Amino acid sequence: MTDQLTVSVLGTGIMGAAMARNLARAGHTVRAWNRTRAKAEPLAAEGAHIAGTPAEAVRGADVVLTMLHDGPAVLQTLREAAPDLRPGTAWVQSTTAGLDDVAELAAVARDHGLVFYDAPVLGTRQPAEAGKLTVLAAGPAEGRDRVTPVFDAVGARTVWTGEDGAAAAATRLKLVANSWVLAVTAAAGETLALAKALDVDPRGFFDIVAGGPLDMGYLRAKSDLVLDDRLTPPQFAVSTAAKDARLIVRAGAEHGVRLDVAEAAAARMERAAARGHGDEDMVAAYFASFDDNPPA
Repeated sequence: MTDQLTVSVLGTGIMGAAMARNLARAGHTVRAWNRTRAKAEPLAAEGAHIAGTPAEAVRGADVVLTMLHDGPAVLQTLREAAPDLRPGTAWVQSTTAGLDDVAELAAVARDHGLVFYDAPVLGTRQPAEAGKLTVLAAGPAEGRDRVTPVFDAVGARTVWTGEDGAAAAATRLKLVANSWVLAVTAAAGETLALAKALDVDPRGFFDIVAGGPLDMGYLRAKSDLVLDDRLTPPQFAVSTAAKDARLIVRAGAEHGVRLDVAEAAAARMERAAARGHGDEDMVAAYFASFDDNPPA
């Protein structure tokens, strides 16, 4: 099989657009669709065909890649694409979805004769644009030669977690990883908020932890976005982080684990979104610490 594929990318937000761009640059034929067409149009400059409907996008595709907001959005889009889905097509499902969503999507794949790969990614805007994502993948070994060129175009590393995409092994690992990312991000915002309220220079805090076990490059990078007012364009948006946090809380509850930190992070993200920060970087949950505007 040639490594040059026709790939349908359904969903061209922050992550999907970057993935589509890297697929085109790797020499693949890209057919892109987004519900808000204007978000997909810039990909035409990279040689992508911009489709008007999901069905048009998947027509003739070797691989369908979904990178949408959540599981229900993926399900609705696949239903719209159904008339033009070819049996035997590989489906790379990269949307961060709930565990129950993955099972439902895998069932849809079976109904349409698709080869299903549960394949969420780790990384935000910058690694996505650089083609340096980590792909977490689960799916049949037979047929991986078809999806490997796709993973290679969008990521620096692929971690295989199993051969049954329906078991959601890759999504389980993604939710665990995201629980840590969200906890650290929420804690960074709270630390900055407390420093602001107590009239403490946050850089003094960075100085006392510098070089020790509490120091983190991620803490400094996220904090700088707040301190330097660089919350847009987001690396990972507040509204998407809130969705992921709720998925994590639900997954824990379904398996008998209470996740208080994830619950609090979800509430903070939702509060920040309600105050108009939903399209900013997720560290903008900082603003959820204040009843009104942060004190001067």
